[in-house]
Amino acid sequence: MYTLYIANKNYSSWSLRPWVLMTELGIPFEERLLQFGRLPEWNAYREVSPAGLVPCLFDGACIVWDTLSITEYLAERHAGVWPVDAHARAWGRSAAAEMHSGFGELRNRCSMSCGVRVQLREHPPALERELARLAGLWGEGLRRFGGPFLAGAAFSAVDAFFAPVAFRVQSYGLSLNPTAAAYARRLLELSSMRRWYAEALAETFRDPPHEQEMLRIGVVTRDLRAAAP
Repeated sequence: MYTLYIANKNYSSWSLRPWVLMTELGIPFEERLLQFGRLPEWNAYREVSPAGLVPCLFDGACIVWDTLSITEYLAERHAGVWPVDAHARAWGRSAAAEMHSGFGELRNRCSMSCGVRVQLREHPPALERELARLAGLWGEGLRRFGGPFLAGAAFSAVDAFFAPVAFRVQSYGLSLNPTAAAYARRLLELSSMRRWYAEALAETFRDPPHEQEMLRIGVVTRDLRAAAP
């Protein structure tokens, strides 16, 4: 069975991608959660993980790191990771790669924190441009391939890559057009996403760098997480 190393569910957008993909597709795996800031745990992990980052997939002696590599490794072994249709598959890979390497303003200004609601102090033009691009990209996929998911009727890797954005939309009250907003809600309603969200809310751990960054860019209007110890 695979072992997937991830970090705290409230914060770790990178971890969410392979986790939600494998969970939605019914690919069995054992989850190992590394808590941010717990140095002995991370130091031991760095001795076996090439990059020392999460997520990382262990398949026996084979170690696969980075979300794109994990996705392609799984695609070689399991049906449904990417669409069967070649055009939908090419589009899905391109959109996932754009998310992987782009949307820097959205990623940096609206870091993932599932359990809070934040009012941003400002909406700079760079953020608005990225939200417009996001809505256009989602609309294109839904229109070209018929929905309800980005590359067709079934959830696939491209949806997993945008799953953290759905949490960002919810946490920061980001404004999208009706089509894009409906897609974000569709992701949040997935059973896998509801499970991740519930487990994120149950975490009592707080990571100071994440918390400080969140307070720098906005005002927390609601904190739905379990109380910190």
